Amino acid sequence: MWRAVGFSEQDSLTITVITGAVNIVTTLIAIAFVDKFGRKPLLVLGSIGMTITLGTLAVIFGNAPVNAAGSPTLSGTAGIAALLAANLYVFCFGFSWGPVVWVLLGEMFNNKIRGAALSIAASMQWVANFAVSTTFPPILQYFGLGTAYGLYTIAAAISLFFVIFFIKETNGMELEHM
Repeated sequence: MWRAVGFSEQDSLTITVITGAVNIVTTLIAIAFVDKFGRKPLLVLGSIGMTITLGTLAVIFGNAPVNAAGSPTLSGTAGIAALLAANLYVFCFGFSWGPVVWVLLGEMFNNKIRGAALSIAASMQWVANFAVSTTFPPILQYFGLGTAYGLYTIAAAISLFFVIFFIKETNGMELEHM
């Protein structure tokens, strides 16, 4: 994506540092506000933001012109919008799903099964991360960035549905055991 908006491989370290800084700042925001606002509101806001930003990227890259090598090229407003959407996605994930899921995992299991349940849940989290990381290159190669971001948009929208209908919060902080 970064190449499509004009960045070179030499810029990759700078991009990584900026993205990492955004993620750290938003994680600190989540730590500061998770007990004040509650888990569910942060997850809802994060899901909405991730759906909008990923949907924006899907539309931009789905309609982007391609160069002779078949890679999308963005310039002007489309390039700026893609950069903003990508960084806003990191922001939305960083204050919500990134840290709050780990808080929820520590709270949602009763003490009798907590150790075993947490090990299974954390393992599944890493399996999901592996699945996303390994399926992205083939999706990109065969279907393009627009489709990849479209699929991730659907996943973000499903996360919103999941939070609204399956996460119940009481007293703003404690979760009911499901």
